[in-house]
Amino acid sequence: MKNKEYYENMLMKLVAPLKHHYSAGGAGLKLGAFAAGYGNRIGEMEGFSRVLWGMASYWAGGGTDKSLLELYQKGLANGTDPESEEYWGDLHDKDQRMVEMAAISYGLLMIPNLLWAPLDDRSKENLANWLYQINEYSQAENNWQFFKVIVNLALKSLGKKWSKEQVQIAMDKYESFYIGNGWYSDGKRPQKDYYTSFGIHFYCLLYSKFMEKEDPYHSSLFKGRAAEFAKTFIYWFDDEGKALPFGRSLTYRFAEAAFFSACTLAGVEFGSWGVIKGIIERHLEYWIRQPIFDNGGVLTVGYTYPNLLMSEAYNAPGSAYWALKTFVFLALEESHPFWSAEAEPLPKLKSSLAVKECDMLICHRDHEVVALTAGQYPTLEHPFAAEKYAKFAYSTQFGFCISRSYHTIEQSGTDSMLAFYVHGMHYIRRTCEEYRVTEHEVYSKWSPVEGIMVETWLIPEGSGHRRRHVITSSLPEYTPCIAYDCGFSYPNCMEKTKQVTNGTKALVSDENGYSRVISTVGEATVIAALPNMNLIFPNVFIPAVRFPVSHGETKVETLVETEFTKKTVVIGGGNCYAIQD
Repeated sequence: MKNKEYYENMLMKLVAPLKHHYSAGGAGLKLGAFAAGYGNRIGEMEGFSRVLWGMASYWAGGGTDKSLLELYQKGLANGTDPESEEYWGDLHDKDQRMVEMAAISYGLLMIPNLLWAPLDDRSKENLANWLYQINEYSQAENNWQFFKVIVNLALKSLGKKWSKEQVQIAMDKYESFYIGNGWYSDGKRPQKDYYTSFGIHFYCLLYSKFMEKEDPYHSSLFKGRAAEFAKTFIYWFDDEGKALPFGRSLTYRFAEAAFFSACTLAGVEFGSWGVIKGIIERHLEYWIRQPIFDNGGVLTVGYTYPNLLMSEAYNAPGSAYWALKTFVFLALEESHPFWSAEAEPLPKLKSSLAVKECDMLICHRDHEVVALTAGQYPTLEHPFAAEKYAKFAYSTQFGFCISRSYHTIEQSGTDSMLAFYVHGMHYIRRTCEEYRVTEHEVYSKWSPVEGIMVETWLIPEGSGHRRRHVITSSLPEYTPCIAYDCGFSYPNCMEKTKQVTNGTKALVSDENGYSRVISTVGEATVIAALPNMNLIFPNVFIPAVRFPVSHGETKVETLVETEFTKKTVVIGGGNCYAIQD
């Protein structure tokens, strides 16, 4: 049984390499030369703040290592002092610094004796005034709204000026995002990704902890919704602790399980403490084994290995430390039953479950979760939106590819997609004109390019799923069009990986498993994707079937299957992966 000390040590090993990267005044964390859209200065402030998700929880729970405490006290004073060279600056509408205010405010709420009381009067006033700015500017109409709530709760708890009106506005907007069965959308938009869990629910559960006595109605409401959400969100995790790679902000990695940590903090128990502990424990153990750190021990941008290709415009060198939100469970007192519970396996789950709130038919089997999807697409076009939201299927075992361009099939990242090559480009599914998700199938109607309309049915079957496509083309007969129906990426271990193409059957395999497609039409092929396109494996092959699309109607049926022949923990990095029994 892993105790509290084990996870305290894990956190301290994660933050130890950062100690010599703080600025002289303590208000910035300088971790790299690449930039986010908001620039390096705010990026350094972001890194400073995000580490507090872990450290404030550690200190609140009685952690004894205070080596970073004086630095954070100094950083809070210098970062909010307009006369300091390290002043974080004044805010503007939809400012990234609003995001980072949440971690600072969490620290002030959890450990005011350590982060507030030691400051002199002038520093306290500066800090309070700097935080209050969030009430004077607009936030994005999504999970950002609750940053304002957390900041005002902190100001109120410290006896400083706060805005009850802005808190109510934010609470009302969050309520408008609620879609039922515990699920929120990330604003009034189609997105239902990890921002539902490590964003909206996470902050609602913090509210429940800090406002349980003062606002029992909302505290109870948020806890109840979290318990309901957990019943289906648990399907996003497989029995090895891997979570579904889906949507944006995947570089936050083990923040995927932050919702469950927040449940422990707010006292939301579903099933048992052992089940919750098991999810968090397996998840953290999976991630710590991955090569996600640079050679100085700093957490990188990427997924199972460093990879800037898959990043968003808001990913700075310190962004990945949002992952430390998962360590809020360290704030639990030593006597909490979470610590004495034995980690338990997942409860018995259905082999497939339709979750209409996130537009997924989720298939559970040993060592893997696969989500068949339709309907999700962000209203704001983040990088690789189609790859992160609109593929037919997402797997905890095999990940997915992003594109490097759409000019050649090897660069187009078309695993788990039906891609059309026409007019010198590859076109894929993005938005759906119609879709439905039932317990038996996922249906979508979509158009990859003007002149082509597709109806697709995804049906779970055995160790995979069957796809049925009806393609209707009104392209002129003299306009050539080639389609590729692509299976899951499979790790390319160079000489160890076998490729077989036989008629309409394409297979990629090694001693541990395979990925294959078998179709009713076309010619089998194996696509050698360019390096670093897949989130989990740096090199992959993609089995596919290629066929011409003629003017009129084309019907295609393709069986997509994968298998790993023994229990595995997949380790990204290098040319291959390692197996751990």
